[in-house]
Amino acid sequence: MSEPYSTPLSDNAVGAIAYITIVPAIVFLLIEPYNKSSYVRFHAWQSIFFSIVAFVVMVALTIFSAVAVFFMPLLLWPLHLLLELGFFLVWLVLVLQAVNGKRYKLPIIGALAEKQAGE
Repeated sequence: MSEPYSTPLSDNAVGAIAYITIVPAIVFLLIEPYNKSSYVRFHAWQSIFFSIVAFVVMVALTIFSAVAVFFMPLLLWPLHLLLELGFFLVWLVLVLQAVNGKRYKLPIIGALAEKQAGE
């Protein structure tokens, strides 16, 4: 009879750590026993998808700002700050929900994460 894996970190802690950057999320998808937990896989995939969306949105806004800087420079700077604050607040909610053992699903991204996690 094989023993179940024992880990130094709970699934809740690992799920929250997956949101720190994209690197731990990928690592947790690759190493055992973390990749066996559907909870950890869900949060790792949601972290990856959220990071990709945030990166693409910020790059697109930066490119748009570079082109439109001559037309509305004072409007775009606050928009950057609001988006960054919004992404930070969403990230904070995701981390707190993971620490508390909840599968908080973001619209669209959460469904993709569930599908990738095999649920």
